[in-house]
Amino acid sequence: MDTRTDSRTERFDRAPETALDWHRAGKGAALATVIETWGSAPRRVGSQLAISGDAEIEGSVSGGCVEGAVIVEALEAMEEGTARELEFGVSDADAFAVGLACGGTIRVLVEPVGDVLPDDMLSALVAARAERRPVAYVVDLDTGSRRLDDSGHADRFRMDRSGFEPDSRTFVAIHNPPLRLVVVGAVHIAQALVPMARIAGYDPVLIDPRETFGSDARFPGERILPDWPDEAVAQIGLDTRTALVLLTHDPKLDDPALVEALRSGCFYIGALGSTRTHAKRVSRLEEDGFTDDEIARIHGPIGLDIGAAGPAEIAVSILAEMTQVLRKGTA
Repeated sequence: MDTRTDSRTERFDRAPETALDWHRAGKGAALATVIETWGSAPRRVGSQLAISGDAEIEGSVSGGCVEGAVIVEALEAMEEGTARELEFGVSDADAFAVGLACGGTIRVLVEPVGDVLPDDMLSALVAARAERRPVAYVVDLDTGSRRLDDSGHADRFRMDRSGFEPDSRTFVAIHNPPLRLVVVGAVHIAQALVPMARIAGYDPVLIDPRETFGSDARFPGERILPDWPDEAVAQIGLDTRTALVLLTHDPKLDDPALVEALRSGCFYIGALGSTRTHAKRVSRLEEDGFTDDEIARIHGPIGLDIGAAGPAEIAVSILAEMTQVLRKGTA
């Protein structure tokens, strides 16, 4: 069991969930989505704002610059039961107020739930998000057709990038689960890596059955599982938005988690150890029946070769390699 319940909400925009709740409660709801940006727009493409018929809001499409206008348009769209495409120029002064150096332009799609965005489609989208299943919401702005797609758009899912398909009016909104980092081994490198990863948008989980290492005193406020690594990894679940980092340098702890990871779809597997240590690790996995391609998924020695010295620099190299694999698919 966890030594502490994680009180922090995952970095997960809940606009679709909130819109569905408002719709089911009879309040009326609309989803506003950033579909295109130019210049230094405050929010990235795919950002969403939920608006209720009572003008309640959840999420953001501009960091506060144009929310008021979007709310007005959304309320009118709900009354008419039609979608709206909006375009706003964000001034330099407004952009500066939300932490940007200069302004930009954004286009926003407003979709009333029920009349335009089918409630059963939104419900299926919310269910996929709850189950940590990546899903794309695809809308043709010319024909009005809408669908959910979980079998295509591999590059968009990997890069977490919503946007228009080339030379078309088909917009693809990517809904990826939040990033997670599972660290086996609550060692000194983990003390540097965990806060860095949290800043980068990951929700970290620490696994270490050794109470001296995996203590709240060493990792205040973090989620720590004091179970055997393979059991803890199975409990957490490893998916395409999860990175697994093995830092114990002990085969008794690392190998069981490695076996689970190689059978999963996690996007990154990294294992601490020298070239010689990794060669021994490869031999053990070959004896367990894993193929060369499967074993090649392991990044060992772990991290980009930046000449790192000391726990903090090693943590930087690990996070850099995780980012490279996440965004580019290679390391």
